[in-house]
Amino acid sequence: MPLTQISLRKGTKTNAQKAAIMNELYRAMRETIDVPDDDKFMTISEFEPEDFVFGRHYMDIARSDDLLIIQLTISDTRPWEKKRALLRRIADGLEKNVGVRPEDIFVNLVETKLENWSLGHGIAQYVEKDTAA
Repeated sequence: MPLTQISLRKGTKTNAQKAAIMNELYRAMRETIDVPDDDKFMTISEFEPEDFVFGRHYMDIARSDDLLIIQLTISDTRPWEKKRALLRRIADGLEKNVGVRPEDIFVNLVETKLENWSLGHGIAQYVEKDTAA
């Protein structure tokens, strides 16, 4: 159950590009970390330039104003190999299908235990057997 949050500089992407970014991220998660069909919970936040600060050359990567900061909160159930495949697939897919430079794709995976998710009704569905509301 990924929770996807995308941050970008205001005015750098059209509505169609933002939709394409979300679709590409969802496809990447489905293909690499076994995300089920319809498990799609995503937001995009746009920031004024003065509110979107980043290291333009941190770790010798030349970032531009088109930087995407993508945070995926996921369950801590996947091996490193699947996470590595996810990161590669995100970069490849966003470059090929949306035109985002790989240098402008910053991804942070945040892992949490299964009991920390409630998908509705105040129930931790992944660990509680009785999910009736």
